Amino acid sequence: MKRITSACLEQTIRFDTYNDADPKEDLKRFLEGLNRKNTKYQIVEQTEESDGTLFIRLKKQYNAYKTDGYID
Repeated sequence: MKRITSACLEQTIRFDTYNDADPKEDLKRFLEGLNRKNTKYQIVEQTEESDGTLFIRLKKQYNAYKTDGYID
């Protein structure tokens, strides 16, 4: 029988300025949602393009699994 002992998702998310959206505010709301759900995460990289678009690369807890070895 096998069991998952720890798991993590690595995602790249784009927050753009489409329809006059504020990428920094969108990112803030996204992170607040993760915190509200008590989801562990670690931002690996964050870049901003000249038009204001934000790209973040993060490691995020998968379901309720432990994140041993993935997230510090």
